This record gives sequence, C-alpha cells and structure tokens, in this order.
Amino acid sequence: MTALAVSNALLWVLVVGLSLVVLALVRQLGVLHERISPVGALMLAKGLKVGELAPTLPLADLAGQPLTVGGPRADGRTQLLMFVSPTCPVCKALLPVLKSSRKSEQAQLDIVLASDGDLAEQQDFVQQNGLGVFRYVVSAPLGISYQVSRLPYAVLIDAAGVLRARGIINSREHLESLFEAQRLGVASLQDYLEERARHQAA
Repeated sequence: MTALAVSNALLWVLVVGLSLVVLALVRQLGVLHERISPVGALMLAKGLKVGELAPTLPLADLAGQPLTVGGPRADGRTQLLMFVSPTCPVCKALLPVLKSSRKSEQAQLDIVLASDGDLAEQQDFVQQNGLGVFRYVVSAPLGISYQVSRLPYAVLIDAAGVLRARGIINSREHLESLFEAQRLGVASLQDYLEERARHQAA
C-alpha cells in the first residue's frame, strides 16, 4: 500500500513537472512569435534587381492578341506578372485573390498570368478556372528572363517599365506585400524590415 502511494505521488510530481516544462515552452514560442515580424513575398536573391528597367518582351496571349511585357505604359498602370501552372495547387488557391484584385485594382493595375508548357493544358486550365478575364501568356523565355524557379511567383513593373517588386507568393498577404513594397520603394518587405532593424541597432 505504501509503495502504491509513493508511486502515485511520484507520478503526480512527474505530471506537474512536465506541465511546467510545456508551459515554459509555450511561453518561449510566444516570445519568439512576437519578435518575428510578418514578412511578405519571399524574394530570391538572383536575377534582375529592383529599380532596374524590366526587359521589354513582345509576346502574344492565348487568344493570339499582341501583348508587351515591360516597357513604358501609356495607360499609366502598373503591370503585375503572375507566374502560375495548371499543376500548382497553391496557384489554384490564389486564383480567387487575383480575381478580386483585378476587380478592385483595375484602374491602376494590369494583371497578366504567365506560364509555360503544353498549350492545350494551359487552355484547359484557363477554361476550367474562369481565367478568360485575364491576359494569359504561355512563354518559356518570359520565365527565364525573370529567373522564375518556384511558383507561384509575381513580378511588379511600374508604368515607366521599372521593376518595383518581385517574389514568391503563397497568400493574399504575400500579394499585398508586393504593393506595399512598391509604396515603400524597397525590393521586398524583408529588405525593409532588415534595414529598419539595422538602423535601430546602430
């Protein structure tokens, strides 16, 4: 009987000890979460630099209509290139966000979807997802020009043809971070946060 009571007491001590350890870990995670600022689109450190003129590429969309990517724009709108793929699940999840952005930002933003690969597959992708409202370009050279290696990937080019922001996009917040980066005049929100941290530390 005494041995059973002792083992019960030891078990409770162990449970209480483990609970305290878990609480300490949860608290530490909370502290780390507070220290990490939310970041936007992840920009890969290669390819064209923000602030440089984007290459001007004369292309044709899926409908066969001429489309120029890059270069000065007479309508004064910013051009958003969104690189997607029919086989990319994250791309499909972002399509409602792109449709919403097109409606709300149409006056100042021209969204162009870009991809490469089988033309018939791209046409099915457009039809099945109701993407006929977008200009859609199938061009391997376009992706190579911006060294796109992961999807979905976005490039923001201003009305003067200057590259303003670019990065991997996984959510609405990432997409909005490109617009915020353009407003702040930085390559990405990561760069902005790192620069601010350096100033604060100095």
